[in-house]
Amino acid sequence: MIDLRPVGYIIGMLTAVLGLAMLVPAAVDFAYGDPHWRAFLEAAIITMAAGGLVALASHDALKSMITLRQSFVLTTFVWLVLPGFGALPFVIGEPGLSFTDAYFEAMSGLTTTGTTVIPELDDLPMGTNLWRGILQWLGGLGIIIVAMIFLPVMKVGGMQFFRSEGFDTLGKVLPRAMDISTALIRIYVGLTVICTLAYAMVGMDAYDSIVHAFTTVSTGGFSTEDASFAAYKGAPEYVASVFMLLAAMPFIRFVQLTQGQVTPLWRDPQVRAFLRWHGYAIGAIVLYRMIRHEAPFWSTFREVTFNVVSTFTGTGYASEDVTQWGHMAFVVLIIVGLIGGCTASTGCSVKVFRYLILFEAIKTQIRRLHSPHRVARVRYDDRPVEDEVVNSVVAFFSFFILSFGLLIVALTMTGLETRTALTAAWTAIANVGPAWGPEISANGSITHFPEAAKWLMSMGMCIGRLELLSVFVLFLPRFWRP
Repeated sequence: MIDLRPVGYIIGMLTAVLGLAMLVPAAVDFAYGDPHWRAFLEAAIITMAAGGLVALASHDALKSMITLRQSFVLTTFVWLVLPGFGALPFVIGEPGLSFTDAYFEAMSGLTTTGTTVIPELDDLPMGTNLWRGILQWLGGLGIIIVAMIFLPVMKVGGMQFFRSEGFDTLGKVLPRAMDISTALIRIYVGLTVICTLAYAMVGMDAYDSIVHAFTTVSTGGFSTEDASFAAYKGAPEYVASVFMLLAAMPFIRFVQLTQGQVTPLWRDPQVRAFLRWHGYAIGAIVLYRMIRHEAPFWSTFREVTFNVVSTFTGTGYASEDVTQWGHMAFVVLIIVGLIGGCTASTGCSVKVFRYLILFEAIKTQIRRLHSPHRVARVRYDDRPVEDEVVNSVVAFFSFFILSFGLLIVALTMTGLETRTALTAAWTAIANVGPAWGPEISANGSITHFPEAAKWLMSMGMCIGRLELLSVFVLFLPRFWRP
């Protein structure tokens, strides 16, 4: 049987940290004279007490590095337990959600999905909207560390290819996992600060600049406004586009950049494909809209660029009703949402790396069919890719498509209209954010969804954010055997 005490200790400590973070929105509400600060204080005490007691009860178990099986349990249960505590302020205070809705909102925050169940964001206390931003910021930071430290060791979805990326490439400078985590945190905090200042320079007030910087750098997409980014037309859209792109690139390259190594960022096949595919999508939709609607170029370019980048990176901000752009544009947005960002970034969905490996595997197989006696290897960045990595990537795609299809069917069975079920499954499992359909509220809220649909989407967000296979392995009986 797996010793769960080390897992309990780490989750307990993280829960206590989450409770400590609740004191920030409590202080904001207190400073502005909003009595809602009491709800955050109560939730913080409950959360810190629960986390502290679990950590205290398990503190003597963490005497060595956690095992591989414990890593699988830890990564999944962190994203199942923390939303439960992160939901407390939404239940105890404004907006007074049911536990189902509050858990969904917290899960959407920590997985950086960005779908909301709150119908009126404009009227929320400042602390509540700040807490939504903090949840996404913490979730974005957490997923970067998981992607760099845990997933390569766990060999999830081909991530074992990056074991050398995190440790060997920076071996002499950053030899240990803790050093890598520290370096990533510095980059993450630095980007957040710069993004905050950039938003302030283009007209956002201090509060909105901070919250939107949290949800931009985490590619989360929660906004303080019902209108989302339609309330910030113009220069803020360009600022957001730049930082969403940066946040969806490999953070390990930014670490190298701070060390004076400029070449690795530009030569990274992921980064080049990521930017190139953005150009294709933006160019196609701009051309389509100008031909179809004879729209002015610069306003069309700004709107398309912002919304394509937001969807591609999985941020989920919206400044326009994209369903009015036409069927072709809508299909392109669905496709780019299923691509997502680069590995070791806050971006979500399938990831650019896996598409590049899949395309190379297909080309290699075609070469072998054409020349059976030719030795052909899948290569990535001029490095041979092991068959184990290719098989892991193919398995990930298979699980992703299967999970996506099953989630569509399950959501349809709850009573949702077909288009709503399809886009809700897409936004949940790819952690994109927006959904479209007759059941969606004016501000994009899914408040009118059945409870069963909300729980299904919550689970879809969790498995999508954790790369599917790391969750599904827990359902194998042999995993739990000694």
